[in-house]
Amino acid sequence: MAPENKSKGRSAIADVVAREYTIHLHKRVHGASFKKKAPKAIKEIKAFATKAMGTEDVRLDPLLNKEVWKSGIKGVPFRLRVRISRKRNNEEGAKHALYSYVQAVNVKNPKGLQTTEVEEA
Repeated sequence: MAPENKSKGRSAIADVVAREYTIHLHKRVHGASFKKKAPKAIKEIKAFATKAMGTEDVRLDPLLNKEVWKSGIKGVPFRLRVRISRKRNNEEGAKHALYSYVQAVNVKNPKGLQTTEVEEA
């Protein structure tokens, strides 16, 4: 008789948390043609937030979008420091219980910075 597998996946329901990450965009958009670098970077940021926070609903701050597009469609920054907050979805009839909100963090040089937990204000 085979033992039952009772291992559960990571549950993000109880966790409402905010963390700061450094995303290495240069390696994520490597190989993309010039006219597709910034749109691909936005998609990669969403994919990173989905993986890091375990939520399918990812919302980007408009200032983050401006930061990625600041140097044009092909001038995506090499690294980007972001704050990803997992929040409860209080909308009526929401599909997901939690969502992730991604904001840009203003730092001079994001290279070498570690992931840190942040207190939400």
